[in-house]
Amino acid sequence: MTEPRTHGFLAGPHPRAFVHRGWHRDDLAGMENSLSAFRRAVAEGYTYLETDVHATSDGVAVVHHDPLLDRTTDATGPIAAQPWDLVRRANIAGREPLPTLAELLAAVPGARLNIDIKADRAIEPVLDVLAEADAWGRVCLASFSEARMARVRAMAGPRALTSMGVRAMLGLWASGRLPVLPSRLSPRPLVAQVPVRQGFLTVVDARLITAAKRRGAEVHVWTIDDAPTMHRLLDLGVDGLMTDNPPVLRDVLVERRQWG
Repeated sequence: MTEPRTHGFLAGPHPRAFVHRGWHRDDLAGMENSLSAFRRAVAEGYTYLETDVHATSDGVAVVHHDPLLDRTTDATGPIAAQPWDLVRRANIAGREPLPTLAELLAAVPGARLNIDIKADRAIEPVLDVLAEADAWGRVCLASFSEARMARVRAMAGPRALTSMGVRAMLGLWASGRLPVLPSRLSPRPLVAQVPVRQGFLTVVDARLITAAKRRGAEVHVWTIDDAPTMHRLLDLGVDGLMTDNPPVLRDVLVERRQWG
């Protein structure tokens, strides 16, 4: 299935500046994936937000990165093993309740969301929320799992924009190096979201960018926090950067006259 090249998520400012899990700095330190962090990012001028979603045992899509509540909240245990009535009592950094995906979409109506679906059981709750909110045009769905992304595309159809899973990203990377790419490795989704390096392998280089542009795909790179690397990647031609250091990324884009 080929995804729509006019998808609303791809109609925003370019290059795309993503705040990774919201603005969790300064007075919001420790508040990743909170409504306060996302609202602050929007107030600071960001229109692309990256986040993560798990599902509770009763099928509520919850904005949270880890499968466990322990690291970022004052509660414990796996989200998937607890009903929403318990999970809703967990407070991020002891200060603010975890938001549901529905609450996040409502809280930042003008923003585009990149949603990493962290578990198979979260697929249906996420798609249900997007359908109820009619939010397909402002969302890109992501996962490292090729099977998870294939299931999303099968269930949501052309409404959903998805990023590449690992196999598709490998195909894109290989297509910049091989004269003939086997069809089973040919990437179809329009968005590749990748690190600069994976172990000993350099993922993002001129050959990857060339291969992506040849296929009409965008390359978004995570997670980039220093100005020299941001400049280097933008000079290379990447289409988006995800950062935990949004003041620096904004300054870089302002300097390059590419902000907003």
